[in-house]
Amino acid sequence: MIKRFLMPILLFAVFFAGMSAIQFATPDMPDNDGFYHIKLAWLMRTESLKPAFPYLPLSILNENEFYDHHFLFHVALIPFTFGDLRLGAKWAAVTFSALAFLSVWYLFHRQKIPLAWLWAIGLLGISDAFLYRMSITRAQSLSLAVLVLGLTWILEGRYKHLAVLSFFYVWMYDAFPLILAIAGLHFLSILLLENRLEFRPLLWAGIGIGLGLIINPYFPDNLIFTWHHLLPKLQDATSVSVGNEWYPYDTAQVLRNSSLALIAFASGTLALGLSGRKIDLRTTLSFLLALLFAVMLFKARRFVEYFPPFALIFSAFAWAPLFNVERQPVLAESKLYGKLQTSLPVILLAVAVSAGIVKSIPVAQERIIDSKPYTLYEGASNWLVKNTPSGELVFQTDWDDFQRLFFYNTHNTYLAGLDPTYLQLYDGDLYDLWVDITRGRVEQPSKIILERFSARYVHTDLKHGNFLREAADDPGLIEVYRDEQAVIFQVAEP
Repeated sequence: MIKRFLMPILLFAVFFAGMSAIQFATPDMPDNDGFYHIKLAWLMRTESLKPAFPYLPLSILNENEFYDHHFLFHVALIPFTFGDLRLGAKWAAVTFSALAFLSVWYLFHRQKIPLAWLWAIGLLGISDAFLYRMSITRAQSLSLAVLVLGLTWILEGRYKHLAVLSFFYVWMYDAFPLILAIAGLHFLSILLLENRLEFRPLLWAGIGIGLGLIINPYFPDNLIFTWHHLLPKLQDATSVSVGNEWYPYDTAQVLRNSSLALIAFASGTLALGLSGRKIDLRTTLSFLLALLFAVMLFKARRFVEYFPPFALIFSAFAWAPLFNVERQPVLAESKLYGKLQTSLPVILLAVAVSAGIVKSIPVAQERIIDSKPYTLYEGASNWLVKNTPSGELVFQTDWDDFQRLFFYNTHNTYLAGLDPTYLQLYDGDLYDLWVDITRGRVEQPSKIILERFSARYVHTDLKHGNFLREAADDPGLIEVYRDEQAVIFQVAEP
């Protein structure tokens, strides 16, 4: 029994140590959204699993329509909300990413991939951008674990397990259509290789997703939100100034931050030729999945959390026959040559994994060290708590300031947050007016801010120079707070 669990425990410790080395290269958090997620998890622990959410009243996440599309992710975060929330968020990111990496080992182990442990450790060197994304306190790491587990069960024919997994995936993260993509590509792989139709994975995954959408603590608001949230992204992610993650990398960036993932993908195609074998189901399916996530990565950089691990999975499956010593033909009578033939791939893999780790972890550490200070807007938030009525709406000049303001201050409510499309979908004209004001296109905006937005306080960072110039000329905007990070204006009553 001990021997059975020794390998996963040791591997989890390796993954945990590697991701900790990246995460704690700085006391700061690498992304704004982590502040929101850990604070909402804290509200779920201290209030209820469905806490009131009055914080974005002028968006499709207003109190009457709020849908927590990361519900189970927030439940998973609850154990990390005891004590310092910042540290809890950082430890959660380390833990969840280590679990995701362990799921890849589990896939290799179940598929009897030679040196499964070494292939899995390769995740720590496959891409510095991937490691950085896995260091963010967001649902992507657990999402990766779910997809890999789903792939494992599809390959093993455990379709009822797949249905249960799909059900809970809907409750955890709104990327749940990806599990249908795996089932669909499995259908295509069977059709190409065996010239037959295999609907069962699609059917069971569809049943799980359907039930997850209907038997849902937020039904039917979850259906409305999913439609509103995903459709704009699928149509045109750049029609609204959304987060940077929805824009693609340029080619040079991909070659720089994911070169080893691209090499792994290319090497897998080489291995198919060297093995001299007919491509099998798992290799075909993993190839199509890696190709899908590569296309998605070139569409939006956020999908760097999927392409590198699936490129590694494809490479491991493609190279597996060449690592199987028992089936390797010895091409010469010399025992030395035979040993070299069987050990060379192992040596090359070990060197590649080691080189990848040495290259990727320091770069990921450098990226996380560049994070904004975790105290950003703490002073402004404290001022608002002490000097404004409970529930008072704050007009921000940047939608992504919400997450940090919310982390420090659930006393107030806010104009926009999490995604600018949430405000645009709620009221397109109001969104356009907000953009014009924040960019300094509206002279003396105080009257409009008060009348159209019902806001009596304005929060802005110091980078909105055009807005600050207009504010300086507007007698209706009275500066009441300033530090090296932010300015707060009070809107004078007419």
